[in-house]
Amino acid sequence: MPLFLGVALLALQLAAAAPPPGCPTTCGGVHVEYPFGVGPNCSLSDGFSVECVRGTPLLRLGTAEQTVKLLAVDLRRGKIRTTNAIASQCLDARTGELVNTSWAGLDATALPYRFSDEDNRFFAVGCSGLVLLNGGARGVDEPFMSGCISTCFGNASIRSGSCSGIACCETAIPKGLSSYELGLGKLPAGTPVNRCIYAALMEAASFSFEAADATTDGFYRKNNGTVPLVLNFVVGEKTCKEAQASGGYACAGDHSVCVDVVDGGSGYVCNCSQGYTGNPYLPNGCIGVSGGLVIGVISMLITYLVRQRRALADVKRKYFERHGGLLLFEELSSRQGNAFTIYTEEQLDRATSGFDDSNVLGRGGHATVYKGRVPAAGGGDLVVAIKRCKVMDETNKKEFGKEMLILSQVNHKNIVKLLGCCLEVDVPMLVYEYVPNGTLYQLIHGAVVSFATRLRIAHESAESLAYLHSFASPPIIHGDVKSSNILLDESFMVKVSDFGASILAPTDKAQMVTMVQGTCGYLDPEYMQTCQLTEKSDVYSFGVVLLELLTGKKPLCLDGPEEERSLSAWFVAAMREKRVEEILDEKVKSEASGELLEEIAQLALECLQMCGGDRPAMKEVAERLGGLRRLHQHPWTQDAVEIEEARCLLHGSPESISFDMLRREQ
Repeated sequence: MPLFLGVALLALQLAAAAPPPGCPTTCGGVHVEYPFGVGPNCSLSDGFSVECVRGTPLLRLGTAEQTVKLLAVDLRRGKIRTTNAIASQCLDARTGELVNTSWAGLDATALPYRFSDEDNRFFAVGCSGLVLLNGGARGVDEPFMSGCISTCFGNASIRSGSCSGIACCETAIPKGLSSYELGLGKLPAGTPVNRCIYAALMEAASFSFEAADATTDGFYRKNNGTVPLVLNFVVGEKTCKEAQASGGYACAGDHSVCVDVVDGGSGYVCNCSQGYTGNPYLPNGCIGVSGGLVIGVISMLITYLVRQRRALADVKRKYFERHGGLLLFEELSSRQGNAFTIYTEEQLDRATSGFDDSNVLGRGGHATVYKGRVPAAGGGDLVVAIKRCKVMDETNKKEFGKEMLILSQVNHKNIVKLLGCCLEVDVPMLVYEYVPNGTLYQLIHGAVVSFATRLRIAHESAESLAYLHSFASPPIIHGDVKSSNILLDESFMVKVSDFGASILAPTDKAQMVTMVQGTCGYLDPEYMQTCQLTEKSDVYSFGVVLLELLTGKKPLCLDGPEEERSLSAWFVAAMREKRVEEILDEKVKSEASGELLEEIAQLALECLQMCGGDRPAMKEVAERLGGLRRLHQHPWTQDAVEIEEARCLLHGSPESISFDMLRREQ
């Protein structure tokens, strides 16, 4: 419970803020407080207007005919609870065709609302289902796509209360999401014990899963087709400072304070000052708390905080032990010269100024990465990147300490160094070396890049993955190879990142992954069918990255013609029809020979084979790219003997290329 919630709740029982004169204050038992209002001219703006239809408070989203039922208003937190429809897709038991499809989605882009990433999660219930969430944020051009896979392997594997991928899956949403739509589909793998798939974006605290939901329509029926959803709201799109300077400032009370929102967008809300409670949007709306009540509340809060501090220490200790912290600490203490550090939550909190938004380097559906400063071994500060994940599979938590021991020893010039971790939180945080020049995705899709640089980046990326697969002990599968996970340092040398989210290669060849591993557009189709992640899954994803470098196009483009939406499918079709030059980047075609491009295109095609067994190993991919780099740097005359000699270099070692030569390529 936040520090002043007890004060607010007690004081609200003594007195409530009065609504504007003549306006209804309730509808259907729901208390509607200003800036919201029932009826004309009763709200701060049209976006906060509530319609009371036959005793039901309805909120209209934008100009579309979309209405949601208002369940509650929380002025202090800047949140409202509404309802949201459950999406479904069913198979006809006789024909096997998709029927009874119910699509879902909400669009609040034109209004002062965002879906709360703190309170909501995306859930899917059913068997052999693939559910995608495609959304966007106000003022952000880049769309967001995420989803999860729900598989079943017989009724015995389904457990009530567990939503880790068997008959039920879940995923987080990014900050600032203001619109979304769902897409549902069936996978050929698994046992179809239920003909329907259900999905919803909803309040996480209201979700519960029963094993019977996998074989019946229980999830839909017990919720009557709708679930609670939490929306953040702002009363102005400007910052507090800008709003106070430009007029239209909504914090009207003498004891009102302005608070800038931190949910990924701009805007502000109002709160009552410390020691006051009520409605900060009305003149004289904040009611002072009496002295006796303050003393009583403070006494209760002190007792509460002492107990909470002790409980927090116990929780941190349990998290540390659960994640294998004792084993990791003992092993690291016995090693000499190991730079891996176990950080406390307070240390990383200080390093990021309380995980302030100004330090955010990047956001994803599952994690946020912050720039921070931690004490360096030789004195001064060391700039680092701190990955703060939102969710983690329970099985991985138990093995986390052991995996950190292995990942801490990964040492390759083209792999981001894992410097440490924090284990005393529910989901461990990872600390990496800071890489300053952004991602390969940003470089490809935002600048003109020479062919020589593209080829070098492809080679260095392949070298790093080959190291993880063939030289790490035990081998490591990256699991999420994509251009946004390939970083570039001061010299634009490759630093592959996010291998801390990897899994160790299985020894029994039966590694089962029950959560979505990877990113749409890069996902291995064989993994989508079998749910088994292998080294060849990384090879497929690398093939897509190689296509990005060759074409300058994005791996997934939902707005384009159907045949061009998937870059990998488009490329394979172009290769089959011998028209691959049509999709190559003009810069690439102008700087590379036709023979060289043919060799690289053929290598990409081999990486993108549907069957993992038909794909080359990453070690072979790296060797062939190394040979092609030499061929581009030192072109020979094209007689038969010299061509054969050049092709032999495809299996040579790339280590003879000097660093100066790498710099000259750019």
